[in-house]
Amino acid sequence: MILDNRGLEPPQPMMRTLAALETLKDGETLTIINDRRPMFLYEQLDELGYSYETTERDDGSFQITITKG
Repeated sequence: MILDNRGLEPPQPMMRTLAALETLKDGETLTIINDRRPMFLYEQLDELGYSYETTERDDGSFQITITKG
């Protein structure tokens, strides 16, 4: 699943991402694209036990691939 959060004002990207994560099963991934690095999201992901990888894209946005389990 890919969730494009670009152009949204905080806290919408965080809220949309957390809602989408609730639908993931173990081993599934969610890829989000944000205008900026989601520093507060990382704290939530750590607490909830998700793994993630962040890549800065050519346009300056950030792609974060989040895996459950």
